[in-house]
Amino acid sequence: MPSLKDLKNRIASVKATQKITRAMKMVAAAKLRRAQEAAEAARPYSQRMSIVLSNIAQAVGTDDSAPLLMTGTGRDKTHLLVVCTAERGLCGGFNSQIARFARDHIRKLLADGKTVKIICVGKKGYDILRREFASLIIDRVDLREVKKIGFENADQIGKKVIGLFEKGEFDVCTLFYSEFKSVISQVPTALQLIPAAVPAAASADTGSAAIYEYEPDAGEILSDLIPRNISVQVFRALLENVAGEMGAKMSAMDNATRNAGEMINKLTLSYNRQRQAQITKELIEIISGAEAL
Repeated sequence: MPSLKDLKNRIASVKATQKITRAMKMVAAAKLRRAQEAAEAARPYSQRMSIVLSNIAQAVGTDDSAPLLMTGTGRDKTHLLVVCTAERGLCGGFNSQIARFARDHIRKLLADGKTVKIICVGKKGYDILRREFASLIIDRVDLREVKKIGFENADQIGKKVIGLFEKGEFDVCTLFYSEFKSVISQVPTALQLIPAAVPAAASADTGSAAIYEYEPDAGEILSDLIPRNISVQVFRALLENVAGEMGAKMSAMDNATRNAGEMINKLTLSYNRQRQAQITKELIEIISGAEAL
């Protein structure tokens, strides 16, 4: 049984930890609002670009002028997976959910006889995936020094992916990230970047039913638009991840703060009981000594 001093030190330690978790929860809550606004602001632009891409792709069809980034190499042998996670932990199962989703996809591809290559964006995803797939990781993007995610960060990743594709390093590229739904809900998502996943035709109220003439031709526009779309989708994924990370961290720190409070109550109860028992024992010894005299 621990001594009174040990219990007292343990209570002080848990109280100090509770102060830290409470502060981290408040910091995450403050960052969450800005991150959520940024993620929600990026969604309309990303969706509208997908609609524009769909309209132009329909005009090109299977024309030879369509860029390879849209049509692909015609093969399905080598897959590149860009797995985006957080740089830091203490955010519950946020990182492990994305890594598990990507890991299941990797195992399925390997079982089908495909060649898999991985680019890890974020330290935590790299730490998880390298335990089983270290030989498949070809690059790692470190964003720990970036205080605020900007389009230039996503553009660097997008250009890196396009450069690998132009060298013939892979046939299909898929982006993995977590879509922010709410503070307690982040959904692991897979998005095919190359060949460009052209969405189905939008409804007439979006204006997709109109007929357009393109100058220069649609193939040249796609050659410029698809690389930009890749960077935009990566940028949206990074923003969604930041919002999801802050939401998961806020929820995790809230749970940690409550658990610390419950532990403090249990330790305090044990401390009071042991102290009361010790006082009672000392009183009995005093009374026994007095009666002996």
